[in-house]
Amino acid sequence: MKTPSTILLLLIAAAGHAAPVAVQNLRMWQAPDETRLVFDIAAPVEHTVFTLASPDRVVIDLKNASLSRPLAQPTVEDKVLAEIRSAVRANGDLRVVLDLKTRVRPKSFLLRPNRSYGHRLVLDLRKGDGRVSPRRASAWQGRGKLRDVVVAIDAGHGGEDPGATGRRGTREKDVVLAIARELERQMKREPGMRPVMVRTGDYYIRLRKRIEIARAERADLFVSIHADAFRDRRVKGSSVYALSQNGATSEAARWLAERENSADLIGGVSLDDKDDLLASVLLDLSQTATIEASLDVGDEVLDGLKQLGKTHKPRVQQAGFAVLKSPDIPSILVETAFISNPQEEKRLRDPRHQRRLATAILKGVRTYFRTHAPPGTFLAAREHIIERGDTLSEIAARYGVSLKTLQLANQIKNSNRLKVGEVLHIPGGRGS
Repeated sequence: MKTPSTILLLLIAAAGHAAPVAVQNLRMWQAPDETRLVFDIAAPVEHTVFTLASPDRVVIDLKNASLSRPLAQPTVEDKVLAEIRSAVRANGDLRVVLDLKTRVRPKSFLLRPNRSYGHRLVLDLRKGDGRVSPRRASAWQGRGKLRDVVVAIDAGHGGEDPGATGRRGTREKDVVLAIARELERQMKREPGMRPVMVRTGDYYIRLRKRIEIARAERADLFVSIHADAFRDRRVKGSSVYALSQNGATSEAARWLAERENSADLIGGVSLDDKDDLLASVLLDLSQTATIEASLDVGDEVLDGLKQLGKTHKPRVQQAGFAVLKSPDIPSILVETAFISNPQEEKRLRDPRHQRRLATAILKGVRTYFRTHAPPGTFLAAREHIIERGDTLSEIAARYGVSLKTLQLANQIKNSNRLKVGEVLHIPGGRGS
């Protein structure tokens, strides 16, 4: 007969010899500024991550773990990873070594099972210090320094996050990227507009970083594209969302708490040197104006989507989605359709319908900017005062219109006889 103390010793011994956690697979996605590695694991696993230099490496130690199959290797084109090595150490831990092509900052976390995957260990490798380097929006480099309106186009989900999945296996991340690319293609043809793709391939970008990318590009508008899902497959129709007041309040608290460590501007004004009350007032004013602008552009985009069929809601909805929380960039989230509805899933897969969706969104954006174009942009400029040295062809190029269009709009027959101080009317671009 075993005594209680004997049973306790047997349990301790059994725990000390528990079966290793199986690492079943490794998947990789490369984004412009970071690479994500996802280890599919049989159960949650304790792990440590650290870096080594000369040469640069990242080391992951997984406690009491083993490989079910050899780990995948990076491609030759991979700009971050050179090789992946692994070995089981004497203490039973699995060590994975990532040989790097460039220095990175690693961050790891565990994910619980969902409908698509089991337990996962995620490792993000961010280049350098992980920050996005600001870049100037395109601008006319001559007199006047007019610039394009910049629109950040955000295809939702990506990489490890497939989003919603339709009955035929259609993944949200794939169709919204196709729609985003089509919107980018059409917008490139719009005089005075410059599209910026937040996600250009099948990889995941953190929600906060999507905002950071838009801010780094000095975007005038942020459009996030998604496909909705619901348990009732009969539900259908598109929707447009702007930020809710509750979402704005929580974001204001976050910005005010972090502004000591931030050089960011809100509405062109730095909060760093402002006292708490003034910073709070400035932020509130900026957010209020941004939400109003978001609702305005959302109304125009929803009107465009109504031309394609039933919308799920007749008005722009408001919610606290993280990607809508930029305090000074008007932002909307477009739910293009319900991927859970079999008919709408079929339409989302159709390139022709994807083009129609992109056209509807662009139409709404174009209509909004006709009356809300930021000062200093081509779209805001409707008059030009002739200066010494101006030529009609240069003026036409500056405003993105043809020479003939400019001549007709101002009834000019002889372009060599421009008078200093004369005011030229600048006609709108395509679609105006």
